[in-house]
Amino acid sequence: MATKPDHPESGILGRLYALKRWMYRGDRPGLLARALNRLAALQYSTGLLASHQAATLEVRGRSSGRTITVPVVVADHEGQEYLVSMLGNNANWVRNVRAADGQAVLRRGRRQPILLQEVAPGARAPILRRYLALAPGARPHLPVTRDSPLEAFAAIAEAHPVFWISSPHTAGHT
Repeated sequence: MATKPDHPESGILGRLYALKRWMYRGDRPGLLARALNRLAALQYSTGLLASHQAATLEVRGRSSGRTITVPVVVADHEGQEYLVSMLGNNANWVRNVRAADGQAVLRRGRRQPILLQEVAPGARAPILRRYLALAPGARPHLPVTRDSPLEAFAAIAEAHPVFWISSPHTAGHT
């Protein structure tokens, strides 16, 4: 990985980022990441001691049919809310959302049925930038910094799905 301000190769921050990347090697959460994600999901779903951007996504597992719960950061942009995959297209929750035709539940103190609609890659760059500003835990996983030019975010947009959060009764957003 090239050196950049948010990804120093040495120092405490560099070691922390390396640890976070190790926890998600192969773009899958390892044992430690899964344990920490469970704790975060519990905290975020209650809405206690969590920012408004912290939430828990519940989606039906495409193979098991069981409810899969994952902590997420909700990015706000131009009056709308979005979910972003820091791990890319092969993240388990992304594949589950696609298999469930976007039907899911967002928990921030209360359960809210939602419909997740995928944003076209050409429209993702400003949302990805906002997400990176809100989600410090995602920074080790994206090859840009939060202050990179919009063109840098556009270059990685295809690899990082973005979903618009809407009501199950809303349709047609791009």
